[in-house]
Amino acid sequence: MRRIAILAYTARPAAITWATHAINRLLEEGVDVIVDAILADALDADLASKCEVRSAMEFEKRADMVMTFGGDGTLLATARMLMSSDIPIMGVNVGKLGFLAEFPVTELDDAIMDVIKGNYRIVDRTTLMVEFNGVTAYALNEVLIERASEAKMIAVRAFVNEHHVADYRADGVIICTPTGSTAYSLAAGGPIIAPSANAMCITPIAPHTLTLRPLIVNDSSEIRFEPLSEHADSHVVADGKILGSVGRGDVVTIRKSEHLVKLVKRADSTYYDLLRDKLLWSADATKK
Repeated sequence: MRRIAILAYTARPAAITWATHAINRLLEEGVDVIVDAILADALDADLASKCEVRSAMEFEKRADMVMTFGGDGTLLATARMLMSSDIPIMGVNVGKLGFLAEFPVTELDDAIMDVIKGNYRIVDRTTLMVEFNGVTAYALNEVLIERASEAKMIAVRAFVNEHHVADYRADGVIICTPTGSTAYSLAAGGPIIAPSANAMCITPIAPHTLTLRPLIVNDSSEIRFEPLSEHADSHVVADGKILGSVGRGDVVTIRKSEHLVKLVKRADSTYYDLLRDKLLWSADATKK
């Protein structure tokens, strides 16, 4: 591992602090460091001069790995930029829960040495492609159709492989990958799906009909939504980014994309270790 790119959520001072720490450690170990102009401006001038400054879009051609400093949102934004590349992404968690950015800053030095020594593994995660009104976008976690107005629910008709499933009247509908099943979908009452499962999940948000429950479908399926409202009062969102609005006559199509996101993981940990750690599944409820 000779060239590592660093991205940080510079609006969070702690992210800059820990990115600075990582850059110093990597340089000490003889690793070339690449940063974007935004992070370079936030660094000490002397340290920035020791880094190669490139746009994030150039990272895939210049770096062997990208480290992100922030939370899951920072990693998702990075994955979106590098969606068509094979460059692995390592998320360092400067936020709170951190399912994707799973490396805590308290273990950063050890993690850096493991990366340099090649003591890590890379997992491939499936992504979604959403198309509507000439827009094409990709998501690692989820695609969301949500209300554009606080006063109204969305109303959409859902199809899976041309089969009518349901008419959703709700605050929104989430379509998530297994990776995204521990994000917004989980908060909305959706199931946790192991990353190895070939599945997608349709999860309604606060549905008007309480019998509308999350639905798991094979990831070879095509999911289609047709808005029922005359007004363009629903937003289409991919991993937190609003893509546009839709109304009656529009069609939103979602399917598994051809792109895989490569995530860096600890060599000796499993997905179930992560669940146990983040969700406190083995915590003793009798202890306070």
